[in-house]
Amino acid sequence: MHMQSTHHILMIRPAHFAGNAQTAASNHFQKDSAEADVQQRALDEFDAVVNALRSAGVVVNVIEDTLQPHKPDAIFPNNWVSFHDDGIVVLYPMLAANRRLERRMDVLQRLSERGYYIKEVIDLSGHESVNQFLEGTGSMVLDRVNKLAYACLSPRTDVEVLGEFAQRLDYELVVFDATDNRGWPIYHTNVLMCVGTRFAVVCVQAIASHERAGVLHALQSTGHDIVEISMQQMYCFAGNMLELKNQQGETMVVMSQAAHDSLLPAQRAQLQSLAGRLVTVSIPVIETHGGGSVRCMIAEVFAPFTR
Repeated sequence: MHMQSTHHILMIRPAHFAGNAQTAASNHFQKDSAEADVQQRALDEFDAVVNALRSAGVVVNVIEDTLQPHKPDAIFPNNWVSFHDDGIVVLYPMLAANRRLERRMDVLQRLSERGYYIKEVIDLSGHESVNQFLEGTGSMVLDRVNKLAYACLSPRTDVEVLGEFAQRLDYELVVFDATDNRGWPIYHTNVLMCVGTRFAVVCVQAIASHERAGVLHALQSTGHDIVEISMQQMYCFAGNMLELKNQQGETMVVMSQAAHDSLLPAQRAQLQSLAGRLVTVSIPVIETHGGGSVRCMIAEVFAPFTR
């Protein structure tokens, strides 16, 4: 039986966190800033997330970023790798050339040495040679229980690569268009929606009007209660949350403080009733310069743990 959430995760502690000029054109959540000490402040925020998750009972595998080559977005590993409960690991094609450097086989080796079973590595990165991209569980929001992959098309999410992922891992696709309030494609699906065991957070307003009913039907027909968020809440990263478990199997929802503060009391209560406690950490530097939030920092490790 497939599970939607896990208590094992991977996080990469950054060595050179900064705004990435190569990703700015497609990531409109990323903002220019002249702030000083960005690397050190990002490290402090990263460590705060790790400490909060470990305190909540999550097994956090922290691996240090390498000093060379320079990788400003290494803090977001869920874009280059995903782990599945049959031991399959998928590597993904990335739009920005400097993000392709984040794919590290030594990370998989270290997880294997720690007791995680890796049966097979499916490498989709060859699509980069024909400018086709699929940035992991940023581009896709996976309903692992029902084997559905939700994906909004963008320069970073190509339908051809989606098709190969679906075929290789036996997923069905729910593909749609989604735009922000300026009409630009939303770069990653996981900033507009999150799928948990019993709930789905969705910015319905961002989805193309003729496709909203289909997306909502797919979610509701698989037993998910909808927590609808506004476009403004999406800009506060309220869509970029993630359901995890603790080691006792109790679910929780992790998000940034900005996301939490944007939610209405009724939305928070609905989430708590459906998924348990809310774990929140303030990460303004990472959100501002990186254009991603807590969910983007976490690669869930569903690979079987053998120790």
